[in-house]
Amino acid sequence: MCVQVVAAQPLRVVLEISPPHQTLENGKVGGLTTAVVEQMLQQAGLSAAYEVYPWARAFRIAATTPDVLIYNMARTPEREAQFEWIGKVASYKFGFLKLSRRHDIKVHQLSDIGKYVIGAQRDDFSAEWLRDVAKQPQQKLALQPDVIETWRLLVNGKLDLMIDDPQAIEDMLTQHQLRRSDVEFVFFPPELEQHTWIALKKGSSPELIERLRRAYQQVQEGVALQKAMRRMAPKAV
Repeated sequence: MCVQVVAAQPLRVVLEISPPHQTLENGKVGGLTTAVVEQMLQQAGLSAAYEVYPWARAFRIAATTPDVLIYNMARTPEREAQFEWIGKVASYKFGFLKLSRRHDIKVHQLSDIGKYVIGAQRDDFSAEWLRDVAKQPQQKLALQPDVIETWRLLVNGKLDLMIDDPQAIEDMLTQHQLRRSDVEFVFFPPELEQHTWIALKKGSSPELIERLRRAYQQVQEGVALQKAMRRMAPKAV
């Protein structure tokens, strides 16, 4: 794709819904990281054609199709050579989450998780970590298409634990009519503290990649990116 063509047509952008960073309201994509992406594209003189999918499908499209932008994605060793990394767009501290009423679940160290059924999103870096690093038994790993389904199963008692970020759960709590005191984070593996990125597949247009990187540099000190990257204390119950 040459730079002239890039400017003439919307850039294909794939993402999952993962509040508060990526949201969908009345058919419009929004959220903290979406605001950064929109500013970057505006700076680059590009428009976007957003496509919302479960994470696994969004990832596979971006991993196999040149000139498709994806956000926000963890930069893992397995993915490093697959993608061109444009810039950081969010900061996460993931941990294991349970329903507070599940007093039977005790996690003090990583080796404790093997006896519990844990939910994660298919092709998500947390699922890869559970499989490859934590060595979670396959029969105890319940992979879902998106975080919305993972939450539904947790709330309905089909999962013992799931992985999420304390700052990213407010929308799910509201959706399931839960208070923050109804859930509890029990363990935070240091490996799950991650920055996430804007990226495109290796082999995408060099002109497009350079254009996006220059635009990202111009919005790097902006309020939208600082807000998306900020770590704040969770809201009080």
